[in-house]
Amino acid sequence: MQDAHWVLMMEGSKYAERSPIGLEKVIRTVSPEIVKRFYNKWYHLQNMALIAVGDFPDTQSVIELIKTHFEYKTPAVDPPLIPEFTVPSHEEPRFSSFVESEAAGSAVMISCKVPVDELKTVKDYRNLLAESMFFHALNQRFFKLSRKKDPPYFSCSAAADVLVRPTKAYIMTSSCKQNGTTEALESMLIEVARVRIHGFSDREISTARALLLSEIESAYLERDQMQSTNLRDEYIQHFLRNEPVVGVEYEAQLQKSLLPHISVSEVSKYSENFRTSSSCVIKTIEPQAAATVDDLRTVVSRVNSFEVGHISPWDDETIPEEIVSIEPNPGHVVQQFEYSDIGATELVLSNGMRVCYKCTDFFNDQILFTGFSYGGLSELQECEYFSCSMGPTIAGEIGVFGHRPSVLTDMLAGKRAEVGTSLGAYMRSFSGDCSPSDLETALQLVYQLFVTNLEPGEEDVKIVMQMAEESVRAQERDPYTAFANRVREINYGNSYFFSPIKIGDLRKVDPFKACEYFNNCFKDPSTFTVVIVGNIDPSIACPLILQYLGGIPRPPEPILNFKRDELKGLPFTFPSSVIREVVRSPMVEAQCSVQLCFPVELKNQNMMEDIHLTGLMSKLLETKILQVLRFKHGQIYSAGVSVFLGGNKPSRDGNIRGDISVNFSCDPEISSTLVSLALDEIQRLQEEGPSDDDVLAILEIEQRAHENGLQENYYWLDRILRSYQSRIYSDDVGASFKIQDEGRTRVRSTLTPITAQTAVQRIIPFPCKKQYTVVILMPQSSRFNKLKSFIGSRDAKILAGIAGSAVLALSLWRYSQRAKKS
Repeated sequence: MQDAHWVLMMEGSKYAERSPIGLEKVIRTVSPEIVKRFYNKWYHLQNMALIAVGDFPDTQSVIELIKTHFEYKTPAVDPPLIPEFTVPSHEEPRFSSFVESEAAGSAVMISCKVPVDELKTVKDYRNLLAESMFFHALNQRFFKLSRKKDPPYFSCSAAADVLVRPTKAYIMTSSCKQNGTTEALESMLIEVARVRIHGFSDREISTARALLLSEIESAYLERDQMQSTNLRDEYIQHFLRNEPVVGVEYEAQLQKSLLPHISVSEVSKYSENFRTSSSCVIKTIEPQAAATVDDLRTVVSRVNSFEVGHISPWDDETIPEEIVSIEPNPGHVVQQFEYSDIGATELVLSNGMRVCYKCTDFFNDQILFTGFSYGGLSELQECEYFSCSMGPTIAGEIGVFGHRPSVLTDMLAGKRAEVGTSLGAYMRSFSGDCSPSDLETALQLVYQLFVTNLEPGEEDVKIVMQMAEESVRAQERDPYTAFANRVREINYGNSYFFSPIKIGDLRKVDPFKACEYFNNCFKDPSTFTVVIVGNIDPSIACPLILQYLGGIPRPPEPILNFKRDELKGLPFTFPSSVIREVVRSPMVEAQCSVQLCFPVELKNQNMMEDIHLTGLMSKLLETKILQVLRFKHGQIYSAGVSVFLGGNKPSRDGNIRGDISVNFSCDPEISSTLVSLALDEIQRLQEEGPSDDDVLAILEIEQRAHENGLQENYYWLDRILRSYQSRIYSDDVGASFKIQDEGRTRVRSTLTPITAQTAVQRIIPFPCKKQYTVVILMPQSSRFNKLKSFIGSRDAKILAGIAGSAVLALSLWRYSQRAKKS
């Protein structure tokens, strides 16, 4: 499908014959002599650049190192010029309509090819800013349209992307309901036509301008903390595309001087690039055939005729001035604790909320926060589980912060403040990310989350459920979903909590129950602990915390007030023996994925050390399995080992249960062999232990991650949260943090090949081959291949005489496997 679309896009050019990377059959069969000739012809010093970016203690020594290795290389005399190939333009639009049984849903893509712009002068940069404003404004319209009554699509966005050196594409993509591609296409074309005729409104341009100014301001504030990879990428683009590298300071100065003077007409003119007469290619993808190429042509003709006087101007929504209409009465601090070891301050507020903040200087323009409360989906009865689990989805459509999402996006234009919610098995939580200058806005959103009472409207529910049904159908078509569902079913038991949602479950959802549950999840501030980390000025932040977090009213009676040790556990039973299973799914391209899984149970008395050990042992397993399967046998590209320790409720007593899983992709023909090799290597580690070098390697990896983490706000947020949520926490987060840190130090100081061997024996069933599950995703054989295999077998020849029975059996043959959603 992708190849066919590429040929349609590049028709008439050299690129249509093959992609620049080459043909797979050539790569698989090419001889060493041809590779050497290709290398000698094209790999010349004149075509190369070496870019080094990092925290070098001595830049000059890096320069000398580069000179040592490259200065005396001899350049080629008169190397061949790198050829350039043009992509011809075309006035008539091209169409393709693909049917893809594994497609995630119905989709439309409109691509219009234009020459790549040069970026050499200030005027070029001004044009680039105008183009960026165009895409911001257009995408805001698409988002608002997707939230209207009977929307033409679930989501839609536009962007520009370089296809090949001389050509870039203006691209619009949308996902829509089944049989809805023509409606989506018409809406997309009408919207860019509306911009061509009427332009954007002043408010739309102001919103886009504010977004760009906010982005460059954040980059400027963190100019001395830029990631090395970002700076490296700028130099790469300078080398490959001759883009100037001017530095954040100058770029910020340019934007602040240019953006206020870019007019509506300058921005709106970029809609001309989306004309269907401008080298346009339109593609639809559907799981089942609905729209034909003729249908697409009809839509294009109809919209082109509309453009002459039949498209009305855009109707802007009314946008409130303030997020919080009535300022809350501030709360006050009841207790305050200082934890000097971790540089944190804890406040207990008058409404019962506990707030812990840590000031850092890692990033000048970043504050992160998370609030959590015990009691989640595990407390629900089976009859109410599906309705309540849909609460966040329905609530998000209505607007959890007191304003509809389409309105809130305009209200937050130019502000860097985001807040999201999550309902887990044992906790409810909200998390946010904001600029220090927008901390008040972020805390206002949290306040609105607690004081907003959501009531579902008929249209809101209709849109959400339609999107949910399309999602379920898409996942039922997806081979990897069927694979993941079966893994969950085998490893965690066939309970309602782990079972995939089916269309029938969605139709039983009570939207009023869902919203009622969501409202109660974020209602009682006294049950929440909030951790805030980042560039915080306490003199500014503390009054805001008291007003918007302390100002959340505490209900007369506790709501969803659960004690950690009294939570209801999940139904979780790992198989007690070996289970090996193959999941076969129809695939357009044959692929194979493997998940090998072992149960984990950490005893309560050794829990702190064993948690750290489990992390180290997972890295050991990943390293050794990769060495065997990739570097020794050359059969995989990558392998991953992941740990899940969330099987049990987070109470102070009882063991911790979960699993360790090994994942890799491979050739279907050798999947079972690779599973055996992985099991052999794990058993070897249990019986012989790792080497000294293996232990040193994983300790080095862990230490490097730890050192990097110490300079990251996300790391400190996670560490402090885990200290509050730890089994050893007892109203002193500093003590909990210290015990966890000491546990890590003890594990590192005592880790040897012998202790690592003992850990692998204790954490994973010993021997490992006595208890595990392995699920392999394989392509489903076609009926023809199955029949051909059957005819070639000995049994088939014996049964050839009873042809009538065989025909009858064949006519009754049906597939029994069904794909499920995770």
